Amino acid sequence: MGFSDAEALLERAVARGVMITCAESCTGGMVAAALTDLPGSSAMFDRGFVTYTNAAKIDLLGVMPATLDAHGAVSEEVAREMAQGALGRSIAQIAVSITGIAGPGGSEHKPEGRVCFALATTDHVHAETQEYGAVGRGYVRMAARDHALGLVLGAVSK
Repeated sequence: MGFSDAEALLERAVARGVMITCAESCTGGMVAAALTDLPGSSAMFDRGFVTYTNAAKIDLLGVMPATLDAHGAVSEEVAREMAQGALGRSIAQIAVSITGIAGPGGSEHKPEGRVCFALATTDHVHAETQEYGAVGRGYVRMAARDHALGLVLGAVSK
């Protein structure tokens, strides 16, 4: 997401009076950093949660242990619960979450480069998965950050 997109996100969120929160795992705060890079971002960014471990997802966001056991941390189900948890633990109206395998590593069932996202509003939750492939940790993290920011931009543009 280029600077012009970030400015558009800030303008639209402020114009609509919308606050944003994020819950991040594999990006480790990159979405929060991108959202707060702009002057005036306090008018649209409430808080960010970096929940790298399963315990953090449970403690800080209320992700259900049963969901983690059944689907694993890298799943749309967990991404949904992360976004809903962030929304419920903030004053935001839009929450985005990211959980994935940036690499190196992965498995046959959860390959490197798989990242799950969710976007939650007060009345809707959407989850999706992107497969970036084994293109390197840095690239996967930046691509995931940009995709999450794009989801938020889409939500504030409606």
